[in-house]
Amino acid sequence: MNSIQILWVDDEIDLLKPHILFLEQKGYNLTSCTNGADAIELVKKSNFDIIFLDENMPGINGLETLSEIKQLQSNLPVVMITKSEEEYIMEEAIGSKIADYLIKPVNPNQILLSLKKNLDHSRLISEKTTSNYQQEFRKISMDLMSVNSHEDWVELYKKLVHWELELENINDSSMLEILESQKSEANNLFYKFIKKNYQEYLTSSNQPTFSHTMFKNYIVPNLSSDQGVLWIVIDNLRYDQYRMLEPLINNYYKKEEEYSYYSILPTATQYARNSIFSGLMPSEMEKKHPKLWKNDTDEGGKNMFENEFLRHQINRLNLSINHEYYKITSLKDGKELATNYNGTKQNDLTVLVYNFVDMLSHAKTEMEVIKELAGDDKAYRSLTVSWFKNSPLFEIIKKAQQLNQKLIITTDHGTINCKNPTKIIGDRNISSNLRYKTGKSISYSEKDVFAVKNPKDIFLPSISFNSPFIFAKEDLFFAYPNNYNHFVNYYKNTYQHGGVSLEEMIIPCVVYSPK
Repeated sequence: MNSIQILWVDDEIDLLKPHILFLEQKGYNLTSCTNGADAIELVKKSNFDIIFLDENMPGINGLETLSEIKQLQSNLPVVMITKSEEEYIMEEAIGSKIADYLIKPVNPNQILLSLKKNLDHSRLISEKTTSNYQQEFRKISMDLMSVNSHEDWVELYKKLVHWELELENINDSSMLEILESQKSEANNLFYKFIKKNYQEYLTSSNQPTFSHTMFKNYIVPNLSSDQGVLWIVIDNLRYDQYRMLEPLINNYYKKEEEYSYYSILPTATQYARNSIFSGLMPSEMEKKHPKLWKNDTDEGGKNMFENEFLRHQINRLNLSINHEYYKITSLKDGKELATNYNGTKQNDLTVLVYNFVDMLSHAKTEMEVIKELAGDDKAYRSLTVSWFKNSPLFEIIKKAQQLNQKLIITTDHGTINCKNPTKIIGDRNISSNLRYKTGKSISYSEKDVFAVKNPKDIFLPSISFNSPFIFAKEDLFFAYPNNYNHFVNYYKNTYQHGGVSLEEMIIPCVVYSPK
C-alpha cells in the first residue's frame, strides 16, 4: 500500500488533517498543497497515483486546475471535491473526465471508498468476478447434467457467454481455461441433443423457432402501418458478438424484446439465410421455386434471390406492406445507402443484409494479418466492435432512429473457431464446406459427425442418389488425407460454419424501439 502517492489540493488543507492522518494510518502517502498553481507544478515534478482537488479555490479554481492537469497527464485520476451542488459545475467536471465527484463535507470513509474504486477497481472486480464464477461453475455443471429442452439450451448458452465476457476482463487466465472446458463439454452434450432431437423438432408442435419460421414469428408481429421497421441481417453474427455491439446500439435504441432462435442445418448462408427469407426449408424451396434454389453442386451464387424469396413469403402470408431490400457487400455500397437512407422513410419494412462479419471470418482464413488480429474469440469480438463503430451500418442505424423506425437485428447463423481436424474421403463432386459435406461415397468418422443418410428426413434436397449430409460436431473441421498437414495448418484456428455447435445454431433476434 505504501507505494500509493496521493496529492490533496485544498485552500483549507489544515482543516483536513484528520482525513490525512486517517489515510496515512491506512498506509497511503499524502502530499498536500493549498492552490492550483502549486498543484500543477507538483504534477510536473512527481508521479501521483490520484489527486483530490477542491473546486472552489482562490486564484486558479478547481476546474481550471483540472484542465491543466489533464493536459499534463490525461490518464491521472482526479477526484473533484466541492461545497457547491450546482449542476453546471458537475457537468463541467464530468465532461473533463474526473474519476469521482464528492460533495463537502466528506468523511474519511467516503475518501477511502473513492480510492478503492479508482485504484483497486480492477483487482476488486477481478476477485469478485472470480468468486462469483466459481460459485456459478458448480451450478452450470449441474445444469449440464439435466438440460433437456431447446429452451434450456438457449438459457445455458447465454449463461456461458455472459461469464465468458465477464472473465475476459480480469487477469486470471485459469478461470477462462475452466470456462473453456465447460463450453467444450456443453458443445459435446449439445451435439448429442441435436443428433437425438433435430429431426423430430422440425415436425413437432413444440419446435423452437427455426430459420424458416423466424420471419413469421418475430418480424411480422412488429410490422405496423404507423411505424417503419429496419430489419438488419448481419451475416455470421454470433450471440457473443451481438452482446459486444449492444452498448453502442443502446445509445440510440431501447431494447423491447430479445429472442434467440435456432439456425437450421447446415448452418451455412445458402441454406439458413434463404430459409429465413423464403419461410421454407431447403427441400421445400427446391420444390416450390426450382428457378430460385441452387444446390451445392450447381454453378453460380447461392444467395442471389433472397428478395424474390421474401416477396413470395410476404404474398403467402397475405401481408399488405411496402418493403425494400438491400444487400451490402462493400464499403462503397454501405456508404451509398447511409447517404441516401432517408429515402426509406415511406417503407413499412426496410430489409438490410450486411455481409461484413462473413467477410471478416473468411479474411481470417485467407489473410495472415487478420489471423493475428483475431487470434481468439476475445480478439474476434473486439475486431467486430471496431468495425461496427466506424461502419456505414452504424450510421444507417442512427438515421433509422431519426426516422423513428423500429429496429430488428438478427443473423442467419454463427461461426465457431475450428481447432481440430477430422478426416474425410469423397469424390470430386463432394461439397466444399469445412463443417458439413454432402455427396456420394463419403467416408468419415462416425463419432465426429451428425450423419443424415436420407436428407429428406430433415427437409434437405438430395443432390443425387445415396448422398447423405454430414455435420461436424463441436470445433472439428473436415480435412482430406491428401496434403493433410498443409490443409490442417491452413484452416486450423479459423472461423467456419455449417456444423453443429452452440455458437453456430443459437443466434439472436433483437427488437428495438427508437429513443
